[in-house]
Amino acid sequence: MRYRAVSLDLFDTLVDLFMERLPRVQIDGREVPTTTGELHAALAEREAVPFEAFHEALRAVDREHRDVRYREHREIGTVERFTAVAERLGLADPELPERLTEVHMGRLRTLSGIPGHHAGVLERLRGLAPVGICSNFTHSETARRILAEGALAPHLDAVVISEDVGVRKPRAEIFDAVVEGLGAEPEQTLHVGDNLDADVSGAAARGLPTAWITRRVKDPDAVLAAHLAAERGPRPDWIVADLEELLEIVAG
Repeated sequence: MRYRAVSLDLFDTLVDLFMERLPRVQIDGREVPTTTGELHAALAEREAVPFEAFHEALRAVDREHRDVRYREHREIGTVERFTAVAERLGLADPELPERLTEVHMGRLRTLSGIPGHHAGVLERLRGLAPVGICSNFTHSETARRILAEGALAPHLDAVVISEDVGVRKPRAEIFDAVVEGLGAEPEQTLHVGDNLDADVSGAAARGLPTAWITRRVKDPDAVLAAHLAAERGPRPDWIVADLEELLEIVAG
C-alpha cells in the first residue's frame, strides 16, 4: 500500500455543486446568480424589509467577514452570517437566521449532483484504506445530509467540515482533524481536492501528499502554471481527471 488513508474534499471533488445554476436576480443593474431573491421572499413572510435594504445588509456583513474567512481562514457558519444580517437590520426575530439558512441551504442542495460512478469508487477505495471528507463548508448539517442522501456516508470513516472545526483549509488544524479521524499519520494520508491553494498547498504544508482533481477545473494547465508562477505552493504529487484513478494510486 502506498497510502494508509485518503482524505477527500467534498464539493467539486466527490460531489459537484453547480453554483452557476442559481436563480438570476437583478442587483445594481446587473443580473447575478444568487439566493438573495429567495432569501428576501422568506424574510418578507415575517418582516417588511425592502429588497435593497436587505441586499445592502447582506453585502455589508459579507464585507465584514471577508478578511476573517479568506485571510485568517476562520470559518463563519451560515447561521452566524444571517444572525449578523438580522442584527444589522434591527430585527429581533430569533427564528429568522435558521429560516434563512434553511432557504439558502435548501437551494444549494438542489444544485448538488453526484457523478453516477462515485459511490462505487468510494466503496472500492474504502476497501483499500480508510476514507474521510475534509471540506470547507459553512453548514455541516447540509454537507452531511448531501452525503447521506447520495448514499456516500456509509463509505466514509471520518467527516470533517470547517463549520465544526472553526477553521478553513488551508489551515493546518482542519487537516489535523481528518488525519486524526482516519487514524493515520499525515505522510500516510493522501489528500485529494480541486483547489490548488486550499487543498494542495494547505495539505502539503501539513505534510500530506496530494492529488489535484481537474474534472471541474477549466484549463488545468493554465491554472497550474499560474499557481506555480505565483509561488503559492508546490506542484501536486498527482494530477487526476477522475476519482477512479485513485484506486491504482492508493493501491500502489
